[in-house]
Amino acid sequence: MKTIDDIPALMNGIGVAAKEAASTLMTAPTKSKNLALQEAATALRRDQRRIIAENAKDMDFGYAKGLSSAMLDRLVLNEERIEGMASGLDDVAELPDPVGTVMQAWERPNGLKIERRRVPLGVIGVIYESRPNVTADAGALCLKAGNAAILRGGSESFHSSAAIMDALNFGLATAGLPIQAIQLVPTRDRAAVGEMLTMTDSIDVIVPRGGKSLVERVSTESQVPLFKHLEGICHTYVTETANPTMALNLVINAKMRRTGICGATETLLIDEGALPILPLIVNELISAGCEVRGDAHAQAVDNRVIQAQQKDWDTEYLDSIISVKTVKGIDDALRHIAKHGSQHTDSIITSNTALAEKFLNVVDSAIVMVNTSTQFADGGEFGMGAEIGISTGKMHARGPVGVEQLTSMKYVVRGTGQCRT
Repeated sequence: MKTIDDIPALMNGIGVAAKEAASTLMTAPTKSKNLALQEAATALRRDQRRIIAENAKDMDFGYAKGLSSAMLDRLVLNEERIEGMASGLDDVAELPDPVGTVMQAWERPNGLKIERRRVPLGVIGVIYESRPNVTADAGALCLKAGNAAILRGGSESFHSSAAIMDALNFGLATAGLPIQAIQLVPTRDRAAVGEMLTMTDSIDVIVPRGGKSLVERVSTESQVPLFKHLEGICHTYVTETANPTMALNLVINAKMRRTGICGATETLLIDEGALPILPLIVNELISAGCEVRGDAHAQAVDNRVIQAQQKDWDTEYLDSIISVKTVKGIDDALRHIAKHGSQHTDSIITSNTALAEKFLNVVDSAIVMVNTSTQFADGGEFGMGAEIGISTGKMHARGPVGVEQLTSMKYVVRGTGQCRT
């Protein structure tokens, strides 16, 4: 491992190697990219025990660092999660290759034939925290889209990510692709992040995937364009016409299936007319180990509800905590989401199709849903194989960032000697 004095040289070397690899990947055959992913998946399955042993080192580090239960849940690897990573690689291999796809073609009156084609972005830098599975997901998606990747995982997942990186390297080498196509920054030193943010000569876009402090730092300091989302303050809105059983099941799933993911519901909005079902929802949440913070109406239905503070409406808990607010109809709900939401994912539970359509049309979030759990805010669940993150910005990519979103475009113009007058 390089010492801190070597960080600029280390990162420059990684950037130069990534740029060279990207020039090869730009025209790499689909068959080669798919083989690399499939062989990497094989290596993950083969090396399960070693990966889990390396993950144990990270878990010890996380406990010593005092990570929250939600962060530890993101960090831990077991056979099921490793199989999930391997299956994700296989799924990405099965996806259509977007590179070279003709998005549109037309002919001008002067005979010029014009095509708009998908092309790789080039080199993608991914900065992420805790979740070691991002190493596999991000590497796979970048590769399938013909991009080189520079991955900088969190200090907590250092050993796990390195073990996963070994599997990716095996796949690349087996397929005859440069192993520099996917590189993991081999240091915990935070100075490496600062270097990445200035590498405009070698990195084309950066994807920050982590907590608010990380994304804010990257947004402030980066000289490289970003795909980002700052927070996942997701809402589930239960209307007066919601089916009570459906509402109960969806709210519990949206909050409690996995509390530490960005698609977990953080605020429950409930119509005054739907208050009769709130006691059931609150009781089920508390029975599942969730702390409920609510307004006066929510407190009135169960004395275990803690009084919500103003800051609760603007908090991404990533934990077994939910805020509950009563609203007077859909316009009140829409105002709350517009003021306090993070443009990530919001869902309405209703049997009124007109209300559903208004919600879908008015809520300005990357993902809007009707009668389903916000936990489906995931590229894999959208059939995209995997995702590199959920973008809440409005430029280039929005929502789950999958293979297609990791491409740009070029215009191809064919003529027969035309000169412009």
